[in-house]
Amino acid sequence: MARAVDRVYTRLRADILDGVHPAGARLGEAELAEATGSSRTPVREALRRLEVEGLVEILPHRGARVPDWTPEDLEEIYELRMLLEGAAARRAATRIEPEDTARMAELCELIERSCAPGGAQDLDRVAELNAEFHGIVRAASASGRLVSMLNSVTQLPLVMRTFHRYSPGDLDRSCAHHRELVAALRAGDGTWAESVTRAHVLAAKAVLLRAASPPAPGDEAMPPAHDRTHGNEDPPDVHR
Repeated sequence: MARAVDRVYTRLRADILDGVHPAGARLGEAELAEATGSSRTPVREALRRLEVEGLVEILPHRGARVPDWTPEDLEEIYELRMLLEGAAARRAATRIEPEDTARMAELCELIERSCAPGGAQDLDRVAELNAEFHGIVRAASASGRLVSMLNSVTQLPLVMRTFHRYSPGDLDRSCAHHRELVAALRAGDGTWAESVTRAHVLAAKAVLLRAASPPAPGDEAMPPAHDRTHGNEDPPDVHR
């Protein structure tokens, strides 16, 4: 049974993250059991695991569905992320190993290459590298409870393909935050590391809220990074 649950969970999670089941989609147990070649019991258990991660919501008498996040949901989730990610960075500053910060510096290079405009730009690869980057910080925080809480609020950027919503200026700012966080961790300065991390998360929240809000009359929505020419614009100010 455990193996069947793991298999169904892996399949459903991948399908949600890939947009096979978009926001608001109903997740019927019978249909999912047929699609995954399993019984309804593994499907039910897999859905419960996904609910804990925030990728599924199970409503009384209405079944399971993929959440459809409102701007208020985004505000709440990113406020929690800011606090938790900041705390993880503060703890990591006095615990992280030199080989970890060396790998983070390598990841900065790889992320910047993948962010560069043109045919080689790969924002899905940016998301993968970014996850490894921040995963190093969480592991270095040496707090299983903190990491567990973080895992429950860090699925949203994957579902919403956050980096595809970034302007060139947003990408530049994100990369600069990464570089500064590495410097703070190398200096062993927890206050600095926490401050940079909070700014980083708040900037990401601003991007998603901008994308989720309808444009004002007469305003044109800002095209995403992969649809714009990368000029020499200055990145917007970040409130720390």
